[in-house]
Amino acid sequence: MRLVVTDANIIIDLAAGGLLEEVFRLVDFEFCVPDTLYVEELADQYGVLPALGLKVITQPAEDVDSVEQLRARFRGPSTNDLFALVLARSLGCPLLSGDRLLRIAAEAENVEVRGTLWLVDTLLRAGTVSVDRATAAYEAMRQDGSRLPWDEVDIQIQRWQREGL
Repeated sequence: MRLVVTDANIIIDLAAGGLLEEVFRLVDFEFCVPDTLYVEELADQYGVLPALGLKVITQPAEDVDSVEQLRARFRGPSTNDLFALVLARSLGCPLLSGDRLLRIAAEAENVEVRGTLWLVDTLLRAGTVSVDRATAAYEAMRQDGSRLPWDEVDIQIQRWQREGL
């Protein structure tokens, strides 16, 4: 099972698309967040996540120093996003994020970065959702104001249709 660290915006996109429960049914992946990110950004509205399978990981005190070092180099990402990056880097696992500035920081730190499009494609290819369900989820995300690369979403949906998924 592959561990993946996620930031809050991925959770928000998935919730908007109604895909939270489906994500935690993926048998090849286990998802986690730093405890600070969970408490400050997710617990109030998405408190059910740990029951669904989200791991909330407490980071060691030295990770605060790592976050401060990254903060000096990367001004755009939030502190909680940098905690997610530090966690992914320390665990040697991918980071799920749609935040452009966090993605830039992660790539500079040689941390593999994935996003909502990868996750929805993974759900589809695992047989967890159908093309119709994935398309409807994207439309719900669009209506909710998700800031996805909509041109790439359209290309992804067309590819799925061509492949007969």
